[in-house]
Amino acid sequence: MTVDTAIARARADQPGLHEELVAIRRELHAHPEVGLNLPKTQATVLDELADLDLEITVGEQLSSVVAVLRGTKPVDPALPRRSVLLRADMDALPVVEKTGLPFSSQNGNMHACGHDLHVAGLLGAAKLLSAARSEIAGDVILMFQPGEEGYDGAKIMLDEGVLAASGNYPDAVYGVHVLADLPTGLVMTRPGPYMAAYSQLNVTVHGRGGHGSRPHDTLDPIQVAAEIIGSLQTYVTRRFNVFNPVILTVGEFHAGTATNVVPDMAEFRAGVRYFTPAIETRLASELPELIQGIAEAHGLSAQVSVIPLLPAAINDPAEAELMISTATALFGADRIEVAQDPRTGSEDFAWVMREAPGGYAHFGAGTRGLEPSEWAPNHSPRAIFNDDVLIDQAVFLASMAINRLDIPAPAERSAHDRMPVRPARPRAVTEG
Repeated sequence: MTVDTAIARARADQPGLHEELVAIRRELHAHPEVGLNLPKTQATVLDELADLDLEITVGEQLSSVVAVLRGTKPVDPALPRRSVLLRADMDALPVVEKTGLPFSSQNGNMHACGHDLHVAGLLGAAKLLSAARSEIAGDVILMFQPGEEGYDGAKIMLDEGVLAASGNYPDAVYGVHVLADLPTGLVMTRPGPYMAAYSQLNVTVHGRGGHGSRPHDTLDPIQVAAEIIGSLQTYVTRRFNVFNPVILTVGEFHAGTATNVVPDMAEFRAGVRYFTPAIETRLASELPELIQGIAEAHGLSAQVSVIPLLPAAINDPAEAELMISTATALFGADRIEVAQDPRTGSEDFAWVMREAPGGYAHFGAGTRGLEPSEWAPNHSPRAIFNDDVLIDQAVFLASMAINRLDIPAPAERSAHDRMPVRPARPRAVTEG
């Protein structure tokens, strides 16, 4: 594969594009918004897209923006019109920034996961694709998504019809994510499972409280909850194949009000990550049995719930190969890393990737001039992302769209390709 000449020409015709994207990103970084309602961020996106001749829809339940770019490259009118979806998440985190950057957050939240770079990168792709419209053999759906950080933003956008935005089911969906602790310029992905599924484990152990000096007269829920937590680590390391792992992390534990009181109750919550639906089924059955059994062995009881929150993000092998070959053509083989193992973080774009063949990749954004040991990771209040990655994101996403739409469609589309999509339910539509 060669570097797409249409995008190369569009890039050459916009010599100030990188500086423009840096300015957009830094403005977003200074005014981060959390959750599903991102009015300032949405307004910035709409303003940047206004002059690009797009079909623009905004969300009903969230501050999303969906823009459809219609390519004008001649295609066979007898075949179904094709489309590709590109996504950027837009929300920040409730983290107080400690970077000391001149464009640091001004409101107590922080783009600690780099979503400000995602927004600017996809806006750059929109500008490049608009300039190369005559070389696009189909349509490109631009998905600007709020609420990735635990708010089900992708699911809500699916329910509101993002996949139906162009009028035809996407042939492929793509997303990228920056990492503050990966070298700038490196592109990483892999075929197959790439990001973990995520469930939440909630446990309440009920005992019988009393005086701390006479624990034998009580049923101590703290001691039993602690034993359960230790047993959970034995469970995940001894009941599951190390090459198809389960990662269980207890992040919350609440019990008691005084040092001389045994409480009636102790509760904890854990995040559980894994990569296959079969493991999810096992966890839903086996975790309650294990936890309740330990509690009952000590004469106590336990309430247990296992709540699936996100599926695994699984890269379609053909789409992963296209991402790897496109990135190699654009940046050179020395900047591509095919990950040996999946990453154990989770990503709600996985919901979209369950609906259409998809690919997901990471872009390094580590700070030049610092030793890698000094890089703070995503979600840290000290995470610093290198702006140099912005133009790479834009060129890569735009090239992926053109390259994917240039691949001939199969003569007989699969049942999955023909499945009906949710109807679009726009709140407002404009045409620039």
